[in-house]
Amino acid sequence: MNLRQLDVLLVVTMAAAAAPASGQSAPAASVAQPTSNATRFPDFSGIWAHPSLGFGPPLSGPGPVRNKSRLPSGAGKFDELVGDYTYPILKPQAAEIVKKRGEISLAGLAFPDPDNQCLQNPVPYIFWNFDIQLLQQPDKVTIVYQHDDDFREVRLNQPHPAKVIPSVHGDSVGHYEGDMLIVDTVGVKPGPYTMIDRFGTPFTEALHVVERYRLIDYEAAKEGLDRAEKEWPRVGDNIDRSYRGKGLQLEFTVEDQGVFTMPWSATQTYLRAQRTAWEERICAENVQHYYEAQYYSDKDAHIPTANTPDF
Repeated sequence: MNLRQLDVLLVVTMAAAAAPASGQSAPAASVAQPTSNATRFPDFSGIWAHPSLGFGPPLSGPGPVRNKSRLPSGAGKFDELVGDYTYPILKPQAAEIVKKRGEISLAGLAFPDPDNQCLQNPVPYIFWNFDIQLLQQPDKVTIVYQHDDDFREVRLNQPHPAKVIPSVHGDSVGHYEGDMLIVDTVGVKPGPYTMIDRFGTPFTEALHVVERYRLIDYEAAKEGLDRAEKEWPRVGDNIDRSYRGKGLQLEFTVEDQGVFTMPWSATQTYLRAQRTAWEERICAENVQHYYEAQYYSDKDAHIPTANTPDF
C-alpha cells in the first residue's frame, strides 16, 4: 500500500472514531478563532521524524524542565531522568513531585509513565513520538503518532465547546494563519501515570497548550535538530539523512496555573522520515520482561490485561 492510499485509509478509519466533547468549562483562546480562508493551507503531507525522547529548546523565553543528570558531552542522560526540581517555573508541590521521581530514577528504577505503561499519551507528553503524520482535510487535521498508532483530531475553524469533557488528548481546535497551523488544546485529563514530560512533571485540568506547525528551510531544521541533540541524544533515528528538503517545526507553549509559575515553550523539529508507510507497533507486546525484573517503582503499575480475549 502506498502513502497516498494509507492517507485515505487512515482518514476514513479515524473519522469514525471522533467524538464531540462537552462537559468542562474551557478558557477563551484567541488562537482558535476561525479564518475566512479555511480551504487553502500549507502542505504538511508525508511522515516526519525526529530522533530524541524529549523536547527541544524554546525559540525564546523560559523552556521546559531539564535533566540534572548529564553525560560528559553535556547532554542529558536519557536513561537517568532527574528533572531539575529547582527550576523557577515549578510551583513547590510540582517541584516536590519532580524531585521524588528523580530519586526513583537515581535508584535505578523507572517511575510509571504513559509510554512504559502503554497508555495513550497526553498533550504535550505525546510530542516525544519519533514519527508523526498530519492528515489534512478542509474541516480537520488528524495527527498520527508512532506510539501504539495513537492519533489526535483537530477540528478546524471552530471554538471549544462551552463544556469540555476531559480526555487523554483533550479538546483540540485549530486554524491556519498563512503558512502556519495553530492548534489550541484544553481539557486534558490527569490520571495516575499521566505527566507533561519524561521527568514526571505533573499537570492539572487547567493545562492549556498551543501548538504552531510550519515548514522551515532545511538548514534551519538541521540547526533545530542539532540544538535539540545537545539536550537529548539521538535514540530513535528514523530520519532520511539524504533528504535536503524543508523540515517541519512544532513550537508549543504550555501554561497551567496549578503547576507552573509562568508559561513556557519548547520546540520539536522534524525532517522527512525514512519510512513512507506506517508499521503496526503494539507497545503491550514488548514490556513483560520489565515486570518480571521488578523494574517499575510502583508494584501496582501494570498494563491493562484481560483473562479472556474480547474476540
